[in-house]
Amino acid sequence: MEELNDVALTKVASYFRALSEPMRLRILNCLRDGEKSVRQLTELSGGGQANVSKHLSLLLEAGLVTREQRGTMAIYQIADACTYELCDLVCGNVAKILQRDAELHQAIQEAARRIG
Repeated sequence: MEELNDVALTKVASYFRALSEPMRLRILNCLRDGEKSVRQLTELSGGGQANVSKHLSLLLEAGLVTREQRGTMAIYQIADACTYELCDLVCGNVAKILQRDAELHQAIQEAARRIG
């Protein structure tokens, strides 16, 4: 990987910051199977319209989604499917961490039972 300058590093940090909020991840997941309106994303994500719109603005600013105006409706879609590859990689790592934590917790409980 080549060295990144300060502008590039700031953009990378912004990208990851956009992915650091559960509602934004929920919205991105809702877009996996295609474009959606704000109303559809609100219904699917379980969030309020103002909250979903706020998160969509941040995702748009970070370059993770695109927006198309169709009459009075704003339609959003994922900007690059590679985002899902990154999310899947991270989710796989998180699953491994959770599994290790569960195994450690179980080992501690078994040791405590043997001692006590």
